[in-house]
Amino acid sequence: MKVDEVPQDGAFLVEGRMSDMYYVVDDKGHYTKVTSKGWAPKNDAIRLAWNMIYENAEEIRQQVLSGILSPIALYMELNVMDVSILAGYTGLPRRKVKKHLKMKGFRKLSPELIQKYADVLNLAADELQDIERIRGIEIRHED
Repeated sequence: MKVDEVPQDGAFLVEGRMSDMYYVVDDKGHYTKVTSKGWAPKNDAIRLAWNMIYENAEEIRQQVLSGILSPIALYMELNVMDVSILAGYTGLPRRKVKKHLKMKGFRKLSPELIQKYADVLNLAADELQDIERIRGIEIRHED
């Protein structure tokens, strides 16, 4: 790829969420680094992935509000984590994390475990437990 062929389509990369570095051939035939503002197919794929995450998160949010799932499940989805990742960050066994994803298990958590989950999910402990906060969250992707 040559310097003038590096895609500069914008979208996610312009917003500062990600950046791409390409090694390209300059006018003298030497390799050089060039940054890209994006490439339309890649941006479309990223947009599709985030839309799927937000759709799943909205379904989980409704289940949290219905008392089926715990807030941990919602924030886990919004942080693009799964049970294995969350278990790894908290140091808890996967089976315990699965138990805590249900509202029944969540209600029995000690303040120490609530704080551990909150730290991993980048929240304050009271934010993690605040169902009214979840009720007010509007989950959607802005293009």
